Amino acid sequence: MSPTLSQRFLSTRGGSYGLSFEEVVLKGLASDGGLFIPEEIPTLPAGWESEWRDLSFEELAFRIMSLYISESEIPSTDLKDIIKRSYATFRHPERTPIVELDAKRNLYLLELFHGPTFAFKDVALQNLGNLFEYFLVRKNQGKEGKDRHHLTVVGATSGDTGSAAIYGLRGKKDVSVFILFPKGKVSPIQQAQMTTILDANVHNLTVEGTFDDCQDFVKALFADPDMNSTHNLAAINSINFARILAQITYYFYSYLALTKTPGYNNKMRFVVPSGNFGDILAGWFAKRMGLPAEKLVIATNENDILDRFFRTGGTYSKSDSKGAGVKETHSPAMDILVSSNFERLLWFLAYQTSEASTADERRKQACDNVSNWLNQLKTEGGFSVPPALFQAAQAEFESERVSNDETIAQIRSTYQSCFPSNLGPGSAKSSKTGGYILDPHSAIGVAASLRSIERNSGVSHISLSTAHPAKFASAVDLALRGQDGYDFTEVLPQEFIGLEDRESRVTAVGPGAGWEQVREIVKAEVEQELEGKR
Repeated sequence: MSPTLSQRFLSTRGGSYGLSFEEVVLKGLASDGGLFIPEEIPTLPAGWESEWRDLSFEELAFRIMSLYISESEIPSTDLKDIIKRSYATFRHPERTPIVELDAKRNLYLLELFHGPTFAFKDVALQNLGNLFEYFLVRKNQGKEGKDRHHLTVVGATSGDTGSAAIYGLRGKKDVSVFILFPKGKVSPIQQAQMTTILDANVHNLTVEGTFDDCQDFVKALFADPDMNSTHNLAAINSINFARILAQITYYFYSYLALTKTPGYNNKMRFVVPSGNFGDILAGWFAKRMGLPAEKLVIATNENDILDRFFRTGGTYSKSDSKGAGVKETHSPAMDILVSSNFERLLWFLAYQTSEASTADERRKQACDNVSNWLNQLKTEGGFSVPPALFQAAQAEFESERVSNDETIAQIRSTYQSCFPSNLGPGSAKSSKTGGYILDPHSAIGVAASLRSIERNSGVSHISLSTAHPAKFASAVDLALRGQDGYDFTEVLPQEFIGLEDRESRVTAVGPGAGWEQVREIVKAEVEQELEGKR
């Protein structure tokens, strides 16, 4: 697809076609419950590898986003400014640097935690916050009072999305942000990062239940005609395509950095700790655009719906053989029963494997199939895909499941055996031993990488490091307490010191409450917020 043409978007379930990028960003979730996808995945320009090889992260982000966003929607100068402001908040000059974790095994770590909240979500949500602001300023030019377009941003979090969204949206004009998180199921630092932000437009809600319950509440709000008639809802979870788009950049950036390392032999894989499937889906888009990755390896914890899909030949089921629901693990950001973004992959694979004769027929068939499968998931708890679709998925993905005990063991093993020399500012290591310290989610990625390396010796692996270890003190302490040279206070960033003691604000959603109660809380808080501005 030519970058000069206007990219349009559709819903995976067929209810919306021909939407602009602005409409997709501001709406987030389709009214039919589906997720927005580009009608066509763009291909890379000729000579991209040599032309992009030495670009900065910001310059590369502009090249990639320009393939999805036409200049008629966001002029180039404006898009460059949005990108520049989004990543000026990052502490590392390379934004998302790669670290040679194990030279003998060609294992590299992609550090994605150098943004303001020390998690990979910052890469997308700093950008999304600035996109929201850009579109609102344009919509509200010359308008006053009740005539102004006010955005109500609603999101669910298992920890990192919430704080990254809040840091990206705090204090922004004409935006209210509501974050739902499961009570007692995020780390103390994660909760403090969210609830100690006291800006008037920031609202945190604790929910009795799991992340999936929070996510279900959010989806119910978007499907509610009453809310849609009175509030302009917008999504910040990875159901918003703008988040996927921003994350594509670091796949290309890390690949181009890898090609400059000694001994690279043109074979590489990405390994991604996966919960909601958004991060690895960005890698799949990069691969479809032309990034030469052999495979994408899905690394799950004990909440292994994605791994079971590949182990069972294409059955996607909420329950395992023991009938268990969500398990609490040392990697809470991945404690998810249903991976929402998997729906996007299913659509593209259904389209790819359809035997219909025209593109329009294949598109309709893909939408119908996805709608039927997701309805089965809701009513029956699962579904199975046709063999051709499963084979198409197998051609691009592998999966690994890493247990709680294996996660702790990997944190300890990496600390004892990995002493990378090319660390930049902000990398997590012991100053006494030089041992590298992983957070539990990144440890799952490294454990899965080592298994893949055993099967594919000589292939370079880039494992995504999704959070700073200080965000998960209990798991890191469990793994490293008593280890030579380990002192958790050395790992703690200055920004975290005293954070849990600051004033906080949070609203509890009562036990047994439904999404309707959440709706009334949102309405009341928005009204109060707007009243305070009048």
